[in-house]
Amino acid sequence: MNSNTIRHRAALLLAGTVMLGACAPGDDSASESETGTGTTSSASAPVEERRVTPRLAITHDGGVTVVDGRTLETVADLPAAGFVRVAPAGDGRHVLLSETEGFRVLDMGTWAEPHGDHSHFYTADPSSTDVVFEAEKPGHVVRHDGRTVLFADGSGVVTSFESGALAEPGKAAQKPKTETYTAPDAHHGVAVERGDHSLLVTVGTEKARSSVVILDRDRREVGRTDQCPGVHGEGAAAGGAVMFGCEDGPVVVRGNEIRKVATPTPGYARTGNAAATEAHRVVLGDYKVDKEAELERPTRVSLIDTDAGTMKLVELPASYSFRSLARGRFGEALVLGTDGHLRVLDPDTGQVVGDVEVTRPWTEPEDWQEPRPAVYAQGDTAYVTDPATKTIKAVTISSRSVAREGRLAEVPNETTGVTGGNS
Repeated sequence: MNSNTIRHRAALLLAGTVMLGACAPGDDSASESETGTGTTSSASAPVEERRVTPRLAITHDGGVTVVDGRTLETVADLPAAGFVRVAPAGDGRHVLLSETEGFRVLDMGTWAEPHGDHSHFYTADPSSTDVVFEAEKPGHVVRHDGRTVLFADGSGVVTSFESGALAEPGKAAQKPKTETYTAPDAHHGVAVERGDHSLLVTVGTEKARSSVVILDRDRREVGRTDQCPGVHGEGAAAGGAVMFGCEDGPVVVRGNEIRKVATPTPGYARTGNAAATEAHRVVLGDYKVDKEAELERPTRVSLIDTDAGTMKLVELPASYSFRSLARGRFGEALVLGTDGHLRVLDPDTGQVVGDVEVTRPWTEPEDWQEPRPAVYAQGDTAYVTDPATKTIKAVTISSRSVAREGRLAEVPNETTGVTGGNS
């Protein structure tokens, strides 16, 4: 299937997530918390805009820079202590910062208010709010089927809430009603809540993890696999499929069925980071085969067909890092190589259909927390940050060209964004 076919078959908007829960059979600890309130420190009155205004959140040592997604101009720089990770909250307006005490809500200051058959669009100063979801060692954030799920690595507590409930149109952020589930053992895990309120969670300890469990809406176990050593990462694909990465081939969950995907190479074959879209059946993943390596620099990526339960490998001219994978509006698989090239792959055939030079050649640092070039995609735009030059480039995926470039005051690390619309 060529890239034009992808355009016609995929939805205009897609949600993808890459990255990282736990559970116990028969645990009935799901509960609801009382709704709290929060306030923002925004000093500006809302300004009505002609159209939606996407914004980016770019972390750096000591804070988060907010950038206009169209102009690449800096809108604000907000302080944040320690090594901060950032992820979209799922409502098109807020992002979540992982801080020492938990997940803090940052208001990106861009949103839409529905009005009959259309919406009005507004911007204001970005601001850090006092809404915090307490978590011991806050880990990964997953958005799926209108629910946002947070995993606390230090306690095994899974917290979920309706993605759109963080703020009413035109109102300040408030802590929504949440549901929690506590795993029997803390570990670095991931949890996904589906539209029927069932929960998919990883099971493990700080030393080992190898299981994925399906819990129904009453948190009773209805499915399990223990054949996923080193389980890490998830990707939600079309048709309700959810993939979890393992060290010997991923597993795909659909309904209450769990399917193991065979790898093209024998032995250790880790797919631990994934980029997926709910409008396409194929998940883009990394692929590592050296179990003893302190830092493997792979040159192959994996394409996992969640319908067929198969995997295809694509050899590339350069290695990449865990921040090198993204998906375009029409399902295009994006890989940012250490040779400085952003490659566009047809996810069905694995063919490279586009190649854009975006940075100078770079080497992946051995410390995973250290900055390196990263790619984040929103619609038909792929944003590439370069720590060496403190720049950000906007690449138009469909035309395979750099549309504009912006300069940053700080060395960029992680990048994510919000649409400013009703996600």
